[in-house]
Amino acid sequence: MGILKKGFLSVVFLSIVHLATAGEGMWLPLLLKSLNEGEMQSLGMKMTAEDIYSVNNSSLKDAIVHFGGFCTSEVISPDGLMLTNHHCGYGQIQSHSTVENNLLKNGFWAMSKKEELPNPGLFATFIDRIDDVSDRALEGVTKEMSDTERQSMIDQNLELIKGGYRLREFQDVRIRPFYQGNQYFAFVTTTFNDVRLVGTPPESIGKFGSDTDNWVFPRHTGDFALFRIYSSPDNQPAEYSEENVPYKPKHFLPISLDGVEEDDFTLVFGFPGRTNQYLPGVAVKQTIEKLNPAKIKIRDTALKIIDKYMRGDEAVRLQYASKFARVANYWKKWIGENQGLKATNALDKKAKFEERYIKSAKDPSAKKLLADFETAYQNIEELALTRDYYQEVAIRNIELLNMQRYIRNLVSRYENNGEDEYNNYKGRLNNYLQNFYKNYRPNIDQEVFAALTELYSQEVDAQFIPSDFKKSAPLFKAKNSYKALADLIYSKSIFTNKDAVMELLSKNPEEAISIIKEDPAYQLGKSWESLYNEKVAAPYSSQKNDIDSLQRVYMASLIETFPNERFYPDANSTMRVTYGQVKGYKPRDAVCYTPISYLDGVIEKYVPGDYEFDVPQKLISLFDSKDYGQYTDKTGKVPVCFIGTNHTTGGNSGSPAIDAYGNLVGLNFDRVWEGTMSDINYDPSICRNIMVDARYILFIVDKFAGADHLIKEMKLVRPKTRAGSSTGSGIINKQKSRR
Repeated sequence: MGILKKGFLSVVFLSIVHLATAGEGMWLPLLLKSLNEGEMQSLGMKMTAEDIYSVNNSSLKDAIVHFGGFCTSEVISPDGLMLTNHHCGYGQIQSHSTVENNLLKNGFWAMSKKEELPNPGLFATFIDRIDDVSDRALEGVTKEMSDTERQSMIDQNLELIKGGYRLREFQDVRIRPFYQGNQYFAFVTTTFNDVRLVGTPPESIGKFGSDTDNWVFPRHTGDFALFRIYSSPDNQPAEYSEENVPYKPKHFLPISLDGVEEDDFTLVFGFPGRTNQYLPGVAVKQTIEKLNPAKIKIRDTALKIIDKYMRGDEAVRLQYASKFARVANYWKKWIGENQGLKATNALDKKAKFEERYIKSAKDPSAKKLLADFETAYQNIEELALTRDYYQEVAIRNIELLNMQRYIRNLVSRYENNGEDEYNNYKGRLNNYLQNFYKNYRPNIDQEVFAALTELYSQEVDAQFIPSDFKKSAPLFKAKNSYKALADLIYSKSIFTNKDAVMELLSKNPEEAISIIKEDPAYQLGKSWESLYNEKVAAPYSSQKNDIDSLQRVYMASLIETFPNERFYPDANSTMRVTYGQVKGYKPRDAVCYTPISYLDGVIEKYVPGDYEFDVPQKLISLFDSKDYGQYTDKTGKVPVCFIGTNHTTGGNSGSPAIDAYGNLVGLNFDRVWEGTMSDINYDPSICRNIMVDARYILFIVDKFAGADHLIKEMKLVRPKTRAGSSTGSGIINKQKSRR
């Protein structure tokens, strides 16, 4: 089938815009003019594509920030004030928290810029421009090339392309493949490294509902936090300095006090992480029946142990809050994903589509391509399952073994590069270890270790089980053999004790390495990793490369076979726009969700002293007195969250929800449980993203926190009620400020 001809995608998409499904797709902003502008305006948008993305003029894209490389944020004032999710800033909030001064529990509001808190390592990245470099990236590539030859040619081309950009010291250019490697785009970026915490509500607001409400609607969570970008006095990126000043952005988002109603246009702008919309049915089946259930079972086991300790000790809860939320997040997502895929008959839809593809394909090898997929996924299934088990058990959920990866790196650097490299890496390792032990309880980790290693041994083939598990034969004759193994390792390993580890690292390198190599945790981690790399990772990688090659050819073939159908690029952590409308949904029989939740619902859920549903007394007082200020809708109530049809995924956390006029109306933070399968199978009937209403954010900042100086810094507008505002097409200088 070969590769796509140069320019092919642009030609195809120009002819299919009218077939778009509202809400579906994650679109490159530089292509909106040719591909999406008309449809977006038919849904109610008053802007132009140039208002959203422009290289030569200020546009919405200049207010959108890649927050730390893992979330999205947006600039909402002329002084570099940034809005993102509470859960995106959770690690920074936690790092400033102690038992005596618990910012997670009590919240934090800097009442002056001098009180704003620095966050070493946190950065904010803007996109300066996006360029289609497909022709140059694929120059010299032919269908006769092997995958290795093809990639080698592309890599050479990409280096030449990067070398052609003239960049300033704080700029970078990142080139990413699209459509499974059939097209390439370059992203020129500017990164700021001085980002300070400005304000956060207490987690009783920012995490209200916690894990019970996670991924579900109705939602009543004020999931937001405020940060600020600082620059050098000449408004350029600079490392942290007391001499730095608030950044003056090219554009910032005004905030609408008119808010949203059902069927209003919404645009979500951000950096979605990863989707796989074009997988063959056999891959989706494997996900539903094998991979997701395994990961769910592992995390369920770990979470129950951690939750037991968190509920019994406030200090443990503070230490483990961020870790628990991180583990629970995708545990619940995978559960909802499986339910959604089954509820929407995703496998039947894939089967019918593939039947149509075979009948319609111009290339006679279409049927063989799907047969090759079938064989490839059958061959990789055991490796894929073992890979997930290893990563979930030995890397993500047993902290002692995860830490050993860094220790093995230390040993490797000494053995391969000598004492200087050892000391260099040890200096960086020290920061990691300080943070690690700050939030580490060996007794909890030991219990997780025993439970997960036993589960691993029960579920994977014997060839993938480390011999260390059974090295001490008497242990494994006992009824609780994995508990005994955990007792042995955690009682003898030096790495369960911070002081012992710091003392170890103060020794001369040769002596320290000798001690490390005798440690049982190090030995288990090293032998298990070696077994995994040899018997799982290497063969898995080889077979996955073959699948990726099939997927690239399949993607090209789909576009050529169905020239009148829409194929948008999968998410890959690059800047995207998704648009839709505010809409409720019906997930199952006799259940219907309206699209907006209110402060009344927070009070209805309130449970005094509860870990998830406690409410600050001041919020209750504001509710009782109806002291809402200007932050109500037409009902006279304070809206808290709303849902829309925007196609989002991980990485869109913190993305702005933007109205038809270019104003902020909400803050994206989640999806509904039934629709989390949108990463694989977007279905407009139940796929909904969840957003904090901007008026609730303003209400909390102003009335609850008393931080009205931040409100005065923003630009508040009423685009719906302002006479004539609905007739314009641009966003610049259209909003009337309310200070």
